[in-house]
Amino acid sequence: MALKPNSADARTRSSIQIFIVVGLCCFFYILGAWQRSGFGKGDSIALEVTKHSADCNFIPNLNFETHHAGEVDESEKSKSFDPCHPRYIDYTPCQDQRRAMTFSRDNMIYRERHCPRDEEKLHCLIPAPKGYVTPFPWPKSRDYVPYANAPYKALTVEKAIQNWIQYEGNVFRFPGGGTQFPQGADKYINQLASVIPITNGTVRTALDTGCGVASWGAYLWSRNVIAMSFAPRDSHEAQVQFALERGVPAVIGILGTIKMPYPSRAFDMAHCSRCLIPWGANDGMYMKEVDRVLRPGGYWVLSGPPINWRNNYKSWQRPKKELQEEQQKIEDVAKLLCWEKKHEKGEIAIWQKRVNDEACRGRRDDSSFCKAGEANDVWYKKMDACVTPYPDVSSPEEVASGKLKPFPERLYAVPPRIVSGSVPGVSVKTYQEDNQKWKKHVGAYKKINRLIDSGRYRNILDMNAGLGGFAAAIDSSKLWVMNVMPTTAEKDTLGIIYERGLIGIYHDWCEAFSTYPRTYDLIHAHGLFSLYQDKCNLEDILLEMDRILRPEGAVIFRDEVDVLIKVKKITAGMRWDTKMVDHEDGPLVPEKILVAVKQYWVVDGNSTAAQ
Repeated sequence: MALKPNSADARTRSSIQIFIVVGLCCFFYILGAWQRSGFGKGDSIALEVTKHSADCNFIPNLNFETHHAGEVDESEKSKSFDPCHPRYIDYTPCQDQRRAMTFSRDNMIYRERHCPRDEEKLHCLIPAPKGYVTPFPWPKSRDYVPYANAPYKALTVEKAIQNWIQYEGNVFRFPGGGTQFPQGADKYINQLASVIPITNGTVRTALDTGCGVASWGAYLWSRNVIAMSFAPRDSHEAQVQFALERGVPAVIGILGTIKMPYPSRAFDMAHCSRCLIPWGANDGMYMKEVDRVLRPGGYWVLSGPPINWRNNYKSWQRPKKELQEEQQKIEDVAKLLCWEKKHEKGEIAIWQKRVNDEACRGRRDDSSFCKAGEANDVWYKKMDACVTPYPDVSSPEEVASGKLKPFPERLYAVPPRIVSGSVPGVSVKTYQEDNQKWKKHVGAYKKINRLIDSGRYRNILDMNAGLGGFAAAIDSSKLWVMNVMPTTAEKDTLGIIYERGLIGIYHDWCEAFSTYPRTYDLIHAHGLFSLYQDKCNLEDILLEMDRILRPEGAVIFRDEVDVLIKVKKITAGMRWDTKMVDHEDGPLVPEKILVAVKQYWVVDGNSTAAQ
């Protein structure tokens, strides 16, 4: 029987209304009431809250009528942004398919990032499709996605026999299958867990190359493993969009000619399940790139061709010799990288990266090593067929770059990169102080908006992540955070974030993010607009935030008051409801908080009014 995203029984609707009326007082509580939970547009609830708001008690030190509010020139009318044409409902600026076709197909260059020039950028608001609803809360969202949110059926036909996705009335159902695991991701992961320590916290961060609809990452979540999944925007329309609608971390990306936007030694495990990447090509360049981002002691899983080619070449309809040569190239590159093969059974092969290069002394004089200091220099940098060297060790047993605690202990343990002093200006003391600061900040956020850890927000984006303190403080089984390290930041701390068991990505906010519209429920921007004031147009950044924020999603800005006043003025023309809030330490602190909620509107719709 088809599920109905817009319906709920009367008791559930009543309890939601009571919760909001009683618990969510004052401005942002009212905004919270406007945010859809699959029960309708919420306006009647908001009106009910307004009746009760006069009796609200303000939270101490969180003054919603900050004394700086008067500095906004209300007489000067804000610029109003019109909706974009409906053809842009799923617009991904840097992966626009029409622009992509003008680039070379060699090494998948045309599927890499190619962003529009300033004069080509849209200065309008990306509409949601008609019928759009807030996704189901996790874990229901893992298995069901409303058809209206991503109305594309191609995969239900192309992957029908592989158990990826099924169309059932007004929803898509995801049975958890994949090309290499038609019986389900759970059984497949259990096979991997017989070799890889997936369940004890040793493996926490994973990379899924060519992820499809990211069922592997979706089912790893119950094992406390968080996967960064990526796939290109290609003929299998909406793969990454489906992943994010399900509440699974994913970005649009491909292994082509540019380095992956992740730091060195980031992932405990990397995975390819028939991802169609030519691993042995270009002198093993793609395997060498995986090696760069794989931690010492980490695992690489390859399932599908050419593994077990002797038994499968006929069913794969490929020449026996071709497959044999392909696997031999992979084995040769793995040997060069000093990976140890731990397992090969059926169509699954697993290698483990050595903990240091003491067992690989024979390769030390090889000229194929990358230059020192280039391991994290990745933004738009060409991939090289060189080998990333291990950090130095003092004994054969030592883990190069330092041994990590099991998760969740590693979330607050001092990361090895801080202990070693490899990130200038970040000490153990500053790290611990930063953690305390963000516990305090997140505590204040939860008082302002009690929906934060309610299950209403699943996909969260931190646009200027620092040491990952926000993500650590907000950590919950109900949500995940994409930590972004701006390429313009003074310190590169993304490696520290990964050592905490969190995930993230490098990005320059002067360009569009590699994701579909409406893929984040909550966006956090700390100091971002101060960072970018003289680098690009703040209006462009805010329009990009609007593109990737769900209807009735929330934004928390934390910045200097003068900067936030500029931001507030621009958002006045963006169909956002905003309010300035004093710092939790009081009105004398120049840093303020601007809270916002994006109104609900769809193609050909002009307001959030109930229909």
